[in-house]
Amino acid sequence: MSVLTRDEAQARAQFLEVHRYSIALDLTTGDDTFDSRAVINFTTRSAGDTFVELKPAVLRSVILDGQALDPAALTENRFPLTGLDAGEHELRVEADMRYSRTGEGMHRFTDPADGETYVYTQMFMEDVQRVFAAFDQPDLKSVFEIGVTAPDGWTVLGNGTARQTGPRSWTLAPTPLISTYLVAVAAGPWHSVRTEHAGLPFGIHCRRSLAPHLDADADEILGITRACYDRYHEKFEEPYPFDSYDQAFVPEFNAGAMENPGLVTFRDEYVYRSAVTDTERQTRAVTIAHEMAHMWFGDLVTLTWWDDIWLNESFAEYMGYQILTEATRFTDTWVDFGIGRKAWGYDADQRPSTHPVAPDPAAVPDTASAMLNFDGISYAKGASALRQLVTWLGEKDFLAGINIHFARHKFGNATLADFVDSLARATDRDVHAWADRWLRTTGVDTLTPRVTDGGTRWSLDVVRDGSRPHRVAVGTYDLDVVDSGRLVPRQRFELDLPATGDSTAEAVDDATADATGNATADAPVAAGSTFEGTGRRPALVVLNDDDLTYAKVRLDGPSWDTALRALSGIPGPLTRAVIWNAARDMVRDGDLAPTTYLDAARAHLPHETDLAVVQGVLAFAAGQITDRYLRPDHRSAALATLTSLCRDLIRRTEDGNHPGLRLTAVRHFIDAATQPDAIQEWLDTGSVPGGPELDPELRWRVLTRLAALGALDDATIDAELARDPSATGQEGAAHCRAALPDADAKARAWARMFDSDDLSNYLFTATAQGFWQPEQADLVKEYVPRFYPAAVALADRRGPAIAEAAGRHAFPVHAVDDASLRLGRECLDGTEMIPALRRKLADQLDDLSRALRVRTAAA
Repeated sequence: MSVLTRDEAQARAQFLEVHRYSIALDLTTGDDTFDSRAVINFTTRSAGDTFVELKPAVLRSVILDGQALDPAALTENRFPLTGLDAGEHELRVEADMRYSRTGEGMHRFTDPADGETYVYTQMFMEDVQRVFAAFDQPDLKSVFEIGVTAPDGWTVLGNGTARQTGPRSWTLAPTPLISTYLVAVAAGPWHSVRTEHAGLPFGIHCRRSLAPHLDADADEILGITRACYDRYHEKFEEPYPFDSYDQAFVPEFNAGAMENPGLVTFRDEYVYRSAVTDTERQTRAVTIAHEMAHMWFGDLVTLTWWDDIWLNESFAEYMGYQILTEATRFTDTWVDFGIGRKAWGYDADQRPSTHPVAPDPAAVPDTASAMLNFDGISYAKGASALRQLVTWLGEKDFLAGINIHFARHKFGNATLADFVDSLARATDRDVHAWADRWLRTTGVDTLTPRVTDGGTRWSLDVVRDGSRPHRVAVGTYDLDVVDSGRLVPRQRFELDLPATGDSTAEAVDDATADATGNATADAPVAAGSTFEGTGRRPALVVLNDDDLTYAKVRLDGPSWDTALRALSGIPGPLTRAVIWNAARDMVRDGDLAPTTYLDAARAHLPHETDLAVVQGVLAFAAGQITDRYLRPDHRSAALATLTSLCRDLIRRTEDGNHPGLRLTAVRHFIDAATQPDAIQEWLDTGSVPGGPELDPELRWRVLTRLAALGALDDATIDAELARDPSATGQEGAAHCRAALPDADAKARAWARMFDSDDLSNYLFTATAQGFWQPEQADLVKEYVPRFYPAAVALADRRGPAIAEAAGRHAFPVHAVDDASLRLGRECLDGTEMIPALRRKLADQLDDLSRALRVRTAAA
């Protein structure tokens, strides 16, 4: 298919203006295709030619200004419109369109739990063409009027309020001006919980088989929605710009959520069937707040071209965490961001594929290249940059600039230059220079302390590898005189580190700790890279103590010794998260032995009180250190360390007061088990001694591990699937079957992934996740060279969504050796492949190269 280039989009936007789409969708025509009819009213500013996009199964008719055109003129996904006079035009297009099984366009899903069918759209980037004909680019906004014919018993949802006008007929209220990629329709026998807030209808929706689980959490979901809505209205002067607010939890969704105006779609894993931790509930809440931020930044004001996708995602990412902190019970969201989400940005920014938060327009020449920028840079790094901007600029001026931006560009489009200009109108600071240094550059700065102890005075000098300006807090701590495993705050101060080559520095507040450990304002100090204090040097000096900037930090030698001794005794989970991140970065950079990280986790996690910290540390220890960074002959000892650690956490939580910690420990114990006996007993009794009971998520987790260990057979999988015939059960069974250490099972799983196109996006992912197991390296080694040509062919057939899934989940991540790296590089260098797969393989191979370097450094 042809991809739209930036030059083509600019030319088309100058040539025409789109006024209205009248869309009729008939969802009653069969299981494979649906009927799509589009009437597009537009005006051309001069005589000339253009094209409309469409990806039909069958193009039945095209009528331009009353004249029938030949459907055979469709070339790939473009239909030419030639010889247009200046003035108003009407285009009518009728087509049969294919339902999707990959989460692109109009996705169709039949629930194995009850046989009910649901469809929903995901139009992002260029997939509206899979649903109806369109001038598909973000800066050709239009009004959309949509009518839907749906089977009896179905409910239709959309961007505007839906009204049933006949037994099978539904009409959606006309939208304000929105972009094509934001149009949304969801139809099926939804279970709905409806309410009203601030004079608007609010609703949450899911498939019927999940109804009890949605009902159980409805008060929480709607309460968070209302709290975020009200808080946004306190910050933003522009009111919510649409006529309703629906949130639909939809099956087999590729992303976390999508910000369709008035109808946000979420992956329905957010409707929890099994026990979850409070941090997972917080993640759902952050997603709700994130998508609501998009109603203003993304939907009301939309990017002009995809080089500015960060304007959508970075803003929503930042606001999601901040609003949740201010408006709900989740007051420590930045801890989870710091130890979990932010690492995504750091990792992406150190790969060859990194790019600026705001890339040069020339670097995003078409939609295929734009899709590659939906990564840790545009989300986590961008949000971190905005958090640093707010720290430097002040929230008052930041919000003033945002509100200027909304007022200037509402229901229109805007660029980075427009955004920075709006901020500049609200402050005397040089926002343009800040944006150049933060948003137009790549890479991660590293901040390293040099601490000098003079006996009666001590000094700190910050050495930087990087060029950005930073406002950072520095926390200093002393060992408690009574409990040497506990640290007490001594002093907190802020430094303004000017950009490299910039001699300007501003005064910032010093702060000391009062008797309660709370920061209290003191005299200002001159900003810069040095600080002098009285007394002996602190036992621990932490740069970026409150994690307000985006940079890797290091600890000096004595501070690291203190951290290893008393990390769990540091007050403040955000400080602990900063230190754990420093340790993580040191491992990845080859500066800290992976076993030292594991030893620190073993010593301190049993005493850790913050769930996000525990989850973040265990995720890195298990997913990277144990499975990739350690040689295979060291893996068994590492797993023993993890299971021992988890046993301590399980013992500590026997009182029932820390269910999230206990659940996290149980999950990781299962995943790290090297002998089947203990977890088999849990499965047989249906419970962990002392709780929790094994709900469906835990049962499938145990079964997957038993499968990998060779303690499971197909009959047991079949019996469990009969017990849990849900979509999640289907995925669990696929995961287990692919994990079996049996040559025939591997061959069947491989054929399902690469020799057939029958698997949906979720079933493909489940199979791929089960296929590669570290314990089975010899069994699957023949598939490592087969992966690369198979993935290329699959991506060519099935497109970007499956290509991304193949590169992410079907890649042989545990084959950490020079031969695997060489095979991958030969494939990249010598094979044509679609951009989505190329980017994913490039990133995977860079991570593989890093793992090899870590192993070499640790040897």
